[in-house]
Amino acid sequence: RQALEMDKRLLGQEHPDVATSLNNLAFLYQSQGRYAEAEPLYRQALEMRKRLLGQEHPDVATSLNNLAFLYQSQGQITRAIEFFSQGLAIEEGNLDTIIATGSERQKQDYMNTLSGTTYAAISFHLQTAPNNPQAAKLALTTLLRRKGRILDAVTDNLRTLRQNLTPENQQLLDDLTDTRSQLAALIFNKPEDLPVDQYKQQVSQLKGKANQLEAQLARTSSQFRTQTAPVTIETVQQLIPSDAALVEIVVYQPYDAKTDTFGEPHYAAYILNSTGNPQWVDLGETKPINQAVQAFKTALSNGTNQVQTTGRNLDQLLMQPIRAKLGNTQKLLLSPDGQLNLIPFAALVDENNQYLVQNYHITYLTTGRDLIRLTASSDSKNPPLIVADPDYDNPGQTRTATRSSNSRSTDIANLQFSDLPGTAAEAEAIQQLLPQATILTETEATENTIKQTPSPNILHIATHGFFLEDVEQVAPTPVNSSLTASNNRGLIVVRPRPGSSPRPQNTENPLLRSGLAMAGFNRKESGTEDGVLTALELASLNLYGTKLVVLSACETGVGSVNNGEGVYGLRRALAIAGSESQVMSLWNVSDEGTKDLMTQYYQRLQRGEGRSEALRQVQLGMLQSSKYSHPYYWSAFIPSGEWRPMDN
Repeated sequence: RQALEMDKRLLGQEHPDVATSLNNLAFLYQSQGRYAEAEPLYRQALEMRKRLLGQEHPDVATSLNNLAFLYQSQGQITRAIEFFSQGLAIEEGNLDTIIATGSERQKQDYMNTLSGTTYAAISFHLQTAPNNPQAAKLALTTLLRRKGRILDAVTDNLRTLRQNLTPENQQLLDDLTDTRSQLAALIFNKPEDLPVDQYKQQVSQLKGKANQLEAQLARTSSQFRTQTAPVTIETVQQLIPSDAALVEIVVYQPYDAKTDTFGEPHYAAYILNSTGNPQWVDLGETKPINQAVQAFKTALSNGTNQVQTTGRNLDQLLMQPIRAKLGNTQKLLLSPDGQLNLIPFAALVDENNQYLVQNYHITYLTTGRDLIRLTASSDSKNPPLIVADPDYDNPGQTRTATRSSNSRSTDIANLQFSDLPGTAAEAEAIQQLLPQATILTETEATENTIKQTPSPNILHIATHGFFLEDVEQVAPTPVNSSLTASNNRGLIVVRPRPGSSPRPQNTENPLLRSGLAMAGFNRKESGTEDGVLTALELASLNLYGTKLVVLSACETGVGSVNNGEGVYGLRRALAIAGSESQVMSLWNVSDEGTKDLMTQYYQRLQRGEGRSEALRQVQLGMLQSSKYSHPYYWSAFIPSGEWRPMDN
């Protein structure tokens, strides 16, 4: 109360800080259960913020959300949904502005401020109103809009889009970016000396200009229209095949509006078919599920006989409750979260002791929002490109080009890789099936060539992959330079220092810690590049029109996992670059086994089988063989993105 009166005396009755003091006093009353006293103060703060800051300011969203939590605490579900919907809508609009214009740090920081309301929306449905259809739709809409957005944000995902626009549209996009930047500066850093009326007028004018530019671009560019279209349940639902289901898994922390506290993290799943309302299931705390994940991963990657036992244990916690909601649906568009990004669901074991691959057709997505991206199909600009068996010790032979600004993790400097002779045989076998393909091996297997070959029909890279776990930029984790990968397409993973935080505050961009080793990698010299093709560089490639990317290397599907964000690594980078589908690995794969798998996979693709189903059929064949029946061999590779047949 003293702060409120002081704000009024020093700043005047109509000032944003006065609204903040009103809001804080209301929160105090709410925390004491004095709801009747809290409500009018929250409403005063809301109206003052609307007057002073405009209808769509982040502080207005905060006031709306606080009123929603107040009504939630009193069991007034309908009113809570009304205010929560308004608050989340404002946050979404501001998120679009920041993601399109802000610096990498601004984007990450703003996304972090929204995690609380993301959890709150899911908790409101699952914990407070599990039988309310509107609460379910609000939670799922929020999930579809926000899951995976940070990685979209930290990558300049407009750069590749700009490459595919006409010169006229490129200018429109530049004008839009500039307008959004001015708008973001006004909204998030209001000038103190700018009168309220002028402030609101400038915001309104900039929003009007941005809307006009967006409309012009949307009319003339299908890719821009797809990338910027509002995400709704109905939009996603229309893109789900009639015989399939989207399974959107999320990690969330249950939020208690009465005590303003978050509980232990849970896994939950939303199931969406092409028609009907979404279904859901809370799978319980993440800790026991993650422990089962670790046991399953260990059994898989080590090829032990515990794989069926651990696969059954994890299935019982994870997929069995989801199957109860699926009915007869066997085609799954699966969007995992958290540690579930790092396992092949196809190798889980059901109650009949069968692997899920035997009864389910599984395709992976980072988020159901990917279905919208897949509608913007483009034509390939080049024939298939196969890059294999790089000469890691010698500088690559490349065309003349300007050296790119290739920043990368400092720890990569110490990595060394040995040759992979099996990848050369793999490339030869694939060339027999794709005679029109360009094959590059040894010193020609360079990152320059990949960067200078836009939109190949297929991009197949057979080499070593790497992923370095979190390191603090101020004190990088030391690496033993004597570590060298073996001939199983091995990968070196740098672990955090003992006793360090698993998620340091100041971490390096994960897309700089994941990548592929190309010609000249061991010398960090390759033509105009350094032989290190990071995930950040991959995300900047122009792969619009590329129907399939196969990374025939170790652990190319893994990366830094953040709840709600998928895998920060090669998998998401390739999707952002524009490729329709990806096939990647989850652990160190055998050189010979991979060659056999890839050869059979391309044979099936040539026969017109779907990109995911072709891989499944190869896996089923390996499962029946005496040599490759263990899931270690057949389940390492997973398909993501577009699942339907390629246009041959």
